[in-house]
Amino acid sequence: MYHLRLVFKLLFDRHLLLKRSMCSFAQTEIAYLGHLITANGVSADSSKISAMTEWSKPTTFKGLRGFLGLTGYYCKFVENYGSIAEPLTAMLRKNSFIWTDQSTQAFEKLKVAMTTTPVLALPDFSQPFVIECDASDLGIGAVLLQNKQPIAFFSRVLARRHQPLPAYEKELIGLVKAIRHWRSYLWGQHFIVCTDHYSLKFLLEQKALTPPQQHWLAKILGYSFSVEYKAGRLNTVADALSREIMMKLCFLPFPCLN
Repeated sequence: MYHLRLVFKLLFDRHLLLKRSMCSFAQTEIAYLGHLITANGVSADSSKISAMTEWSKPTTFKGLRGFLGLTGYYCKFVENYGSIAEPLTAMLRKNSFIWTDQSTQAFEKLKVAMTTTPVLALPDFSQPFVIECDASDLGIGAVLLQNKQPIAFFSRVLARRHQPLPAYEKELIGLVKAIRHWRSYLWGQHFIVCTDHYSLKFLLEQKALTPPQQHWLAKILGYSFSVEYKAGRLNTVADALSREIMMKLCFLPFPCLN
């Protein structure tokens, strides 16, 4: 009741009105914007999952964009979304719609991934956030946690120009992308970054940096965080995200995402 009174007071003070028919009170679960929110956390709406799993094989760019748009809305629930969907997103960058066996595998695997999405913890802004991140030869992966419970997943394919960089510089790029992706959670909060590259912590403490390093660090100016080393064997989730990308893309003949 305390939180309910607090919300009503804030609404009253700002002269905002609620429509009674659109409100729900004293519920154990509630559906909101395609999500199901309970005391345990937030999960994808089962009706949306059914829509994704029953989606017919796309035959046009419009159909493919529709499928990727729907699944992409729930990408934070899927550990390897970026690597799983990459063969399909690569098709959108081409001038002709050519559906291959690889496309079918990615399409079916993405549908399976959507049926096994976890329940993500709800963020508690009174507690510190933790980012576990890792970079492989071709990809970056990260997970946002609180109390060792995942709040969201993130993965990206490294741009081709970044793939030859040293491991610690790729780790820096991955960290920057993850922090900026979760800006709404992290801005104004002190958070912890766990990485399995000790050299990244060393890099962040240096004053003499190369222009590219300065470029990336400038993107996270204003954020407050500390970096902790975590051995790769313990950094399992983020490591799996980045390695999964590497395994899936090492033989693919298309350009990487920026």
